[in-house]
Amino acid sequence: MEYRQLGRSGLKVPVLCFGAATFGGGTEFFRAWGATDVEEAKSLIGLCLDAGVNFFDTADGYSNGLSEEILGKAIEGTRHDVLLSTKSYFPMGEGPNDRGSSRYHILDAVEGSLKRLGTDYIDVYHMHGFDALTPVEETLDTLNTLVRSGKVRYIACSNFSGWHLMKSLAVSDRYGWARYVGYQGYYSLVGRDYEWELMPLVLDQGVGTLVWSPLGWGRLTGKIRRGQPLPETSRLHKTADQGPDVEDEYLYRVVDALDAVAKETGRSIPQVAINWLLERPSVSSVVIGARNEEQLKQNLAAADFKLTETQMARLDKASARAAVYPYWHQHKYPERNPTPVPLDPKVYNTNPPGR
Repeated sequence: MEYRQLGRSGLKVPVLCFGAATFGGGTEFFRAWGATDVEEAKSLIGLCLDAGVNFFDTADGYSNGLSEEILGKAIEGTRHDVLLSTKSYFPMGEGPNDRGSSRYHILDAVEGSLKRLGTDYIDVYHMHGFDALTPVEETLDTLNTLVRSGKVRYIACSNFSGWHLMKSLAVSDRYGWARYVGYQGYYSLVGRDYEWELMPLVLDQGVGTLVWSPLGWGRLTGKIRRGQPLPETSRLHKTADQGPDVEDEYLYRVVDALDAVAKETGRSIPQVAINWLLERPSVSSVVIGARNEEQLKQNLAAADFKLTETQMARLDKASARAAVYPYWHQHKYPERNPTPVPLDPKVYNTNPPGR
């Protein structure tokens, strides 16, 4: 298993990270993802460790803390051998201060996560979303205090827009506080908006990308194809309206390209989709999930091969989307605004002069 540095930090993480959102199934939303119990979790974690994947990601908001509890019990006796990532931000109670990124909530949330995970420190602690009601200085001062105390070793964020992340990094630099070293973001072959602003930003600022939902909210499993109905067991039946919108024809175009590359490589569509991400700039680790051992084995094998430049280019072209303003304007002038990934000029219209 390949290990990469998480941004400019000294922490090395495997290129695959196991996501424990399927642990517990404590709400209807998360039951659509999975309902793994402690014994099943132990088996899945054992398979990960055997494959060299020692990085496990969860959040207090996953099944109202049940995911953390199950993960904590499943890693008993192996804490020194694993890296734990968890998050806070979403509501964990009915009170007005039981959510967000205030000092009050972060300190309360960290203590709750430590207890549920059965540990005295968290390796990577994320702000799960941006709190526009709390001063950035308050959030980062609190996180810096947690790092200095040893309860948190590295900090990261998730689902921030570009200016949210850049403002946070600037505040940390101003006061000499701990910086976000990771950004956990949605990125897939049917979700490439990340490349427009966030990817150039994290490359410039030394922040490592941790990819969530690499299979496009369950759309790139190979079960959804042109001319076929949605599978009866797909979680999209219950969660599609809470995820990204993807037009049918665009999805089918991407799946057709994935299918062709999968046949060439002798791999599955999900393996090819995950492997494509492993070759993208800024990516430190891809968070994979699994309901059972067979799914996990298949996803772990996504790191066992390397797509050719031609195959990558084919997938790039099939999944290219026209950029929104001001990115389409900037992409016209690649000499002065180079992009970290190749652009298809027919889609991005990079060459014409004028406004």
